[in-house]
Amino acid sequence: MPRFGGITTYMRLPGTTALSDLDVAVVGVPFDIGTSNRPGARFGPREIRAESVLLRPYNMATRAAPFDSLRIDDTGDVAASPYDLQAAVAAIEAHYDNLLAHDLVTASIGGDHTVVLP
Repeated sequence: MPRFGGITTYMRLPGTTALSDLDVAVVGVPFDIGTSNRPGARFGPREIRAESVLLRPYNMATRAAPFDSLRIDDTGDVAASPYDLQAAVAAIEAHYDNLLAHDLVTASIGGDHTVVLP
């Protein structure tokens, strides 16, 4: 698949919802209603994924290849309400509770400073 085709996932990872087979879950949190001055962090996950298609699965300088020893995949975005802060925080917390119940390490992308609270 060319870099400009297919569903955009972080670093062109396959994308999955099967959490039992993973070590690390990349999670998008498109959310920014907790900010009062500079909205736009809600677009972060999409833009980070779009730019990450140019990244390689290894670092040529350090020879680090995390995908050789860890099962990492993009598990999509948290479905957080863009209108209700309390409901959004509850949805984010529930989403991460599910990931942590599968004993996963999470790598979160996007979102304002509120997303670290749950």
